[in-house]
Amino acid sequence: MQQKKLAFIGAGNMCRSIISGLIQSGYDKNLIMTSNPTTEELDAMEQEFGIKTSQSNDEACAFADAVVLSVKPQIMGKMCDALNKDGFENKLFISIAAGLTVSRLKEMLGGDVALVRVMPNTPSLLGKGMSGLFAEENISSENRQFVEDMMNGVGATVWTEKEDEINGVIAAAGSSPAYFFLFLQAMQEEAIKMGFDKKAARIMVQQSMLGAAEMVCQNPDLELSELRAQVTSKGGTTAAAVNTLIDEGLEDTVAKAMRAAVSRAEEMAKEF
Repeated sequence: MQQKKLAFIGAGNMCRSIISGLIQSGYDKNLIMTSNPTTEELDAMEQEFGIKTSQSNDEACAFADAVVLSVKPQIMGKMCDALNKDGFENKLFISIAAGLTVSRLKEMLGGDVALVRVMPNTPSLLGKGMSGLFAEENISSENRQFVEDMMNGVGATVWTEKEDEINGVIAAAGSSPAYFFLFLQAMQEEAIKMGFDKKAARIMVQQSMLGAAEMVCQNPDLELSELRAQVTSKGGTTAAAVNTLIDEGLEDTVAKAMRAAVSRAEEMAKEF
C-alpha cells in the first residue's frame, strides 16, 4: 500500500474507523493527522493511535498529500470557504460526505482539484464496511489505488462508473445496515411477545443473522435464492414464514425503500 501524508478534516467515528484500519494494516502513524475544532476528540485519537492532531484545518491541509473531507454536508461549504487553498492543485482530496457531487466539491475547494468520492457505511467501524468509490477519468491510477487500499482497510470496495451510481451504493450499502437492524428489531419484539425475555430474543435473532451472513460470504458461487431454497423445505415452517413475507409484499417494500434512499440523495445534491 502507498503511504502518503494523510490528513482527516473531522474526527468522527468514520475517521476513527479508517485510521484504525490503516494503522492495523501497517500504515505509518506519523504520516496521519486529523483536525477538529474541539480537543476532546483529538486527544482521544492521539492517545489511541499516536497520530498527529491539530485544531487548524489549514495546518492539516499543509501537512498532507491527501486530505479526507469528513465533515457533514451542511457545513462542508463553510469549512471549505475558510481554508487557505494554496497548493491545493498538488493534493488529492477524498470526500466521504453524502450528496455532494464532484463538481460541487470542486467549486467549494476553489478549483479543478483531484477528487475521489467515497460512500462508506457504519460497519466500517468494525472493519466490515462496504464502500462505493467514484473518480473522474483524469484521476491517476496511483491515486485511485491509494483510495481503494485505504478503504479496503475497513472492509470491501466497489468502483462506480458513473457518479450518480454512488446514490445506488447509498441505497444498497450505505443505508442498508439500518434496514437489517429494523428487521431484527421486529423479530426481537415478536419473540418477546411469544414469551422470551429481551436478552434471549436478542441472542436468537442476532446470532441467526450473523450465521446467515456468514453462509452468504462462504458460498459466493451460490445465488441468494438458492441459499434461501436450501433452508426452505416444501410445506415446512420456513416456507410458511417466507411465503407470508412474499405475499405481504416484502420485495416491493424493499425496492421502494431503496428508491427512497436514492431520491433523498438526489435531493441532498441540490440542497448543498
